[in-house]
Amino acid sequence: MTIPVRAGAAGPGNRPGAPDPLAPLLELPGVRDASDAARSAVDRLLRHKVLRRESAGVSTESALRGARASAALEGVDVPLADLRAGTVDDPVVQGSLRVSAALGGMVETWPRAPGQVLARLHVLAAADLVDAASLGRPAPHAGPRLSGLLSLVAGGTAAPAVVVAGLVHGELAALRPFGTSDGVVARAAGRLTGITRGLDAKAVSVPEVGFAELGREAYAAALAGYASGEPAGVAGWLVHCCRATEHGAVEGLAICESLLRG
Repeated sequence: MTIPVRAGAAGPGNRPGAPDPLAPLLELPGVRDASDAARSAVDRLLRHKVLRRESAGVSTESALRGARASAALEGVDVPLADLRAGTVDDPVVQGSLRVSAALGGMVETWPRAPGQVLARLHVLAAADLVDAASLGRPAPHAGPRLSGLLSLVAGGTAAPAVVVAGLVHGELAALRPFGTSDGVVARAAGRLTGITRGLDAKAVSVPEVGFAELGREAYAAALAGYASGEPAGVAGWLVHCCRATEHGAVEGLAICESLLRG
């Protein structure tokens, strides 16, 4: 199977009347049902009464938990209490925290200038890990495949937001355009895609926690399947992303309940 963005073609929003390149993904085994289940889980979260008055507080807590989980997926797992206390100086964790805190300010720019946002995400994620000259600069190997992904982000598609987010996440994680902190950047870009495409406009779910709960080994295996380009591997990755989204919605509900209890 050819993953749609690998050819570097422009997204359907740039070519009126062109077929939706992501439509075939919904026909892969299990993807449509998993997508519907993820959407239902997020909708259940968005109906929680706390969000009528405390959505900002839930979003802030979601960002903190998401940063912790994203760092854990990179192999640096620290207690949430330590993050709250500000006692963690690990560069991977600090990069993940910076990325998570900055996502809100990138929502409007992401659909219009995704390349600019990706560069900024890498600067934030890898500032303490590589020299300044390497920050925000995709490697030459990323080339057309990255261009195709950016066209997809800026273009239109009728595919569910959770599927588009999974594709963006998978492409960046498999391509590793920067060579450092690519996982943190990929998960942030996936989350931004879900926010901007209306899956979770309030940013109150925690998909990163979902991936962490499903396990690092399962995450790596699903991503390897996606990178293979085989239909079963692509389907497995997208279903994995949908299941992580469900878990992330449950984490958001837990945050809501904790705020409700004071």
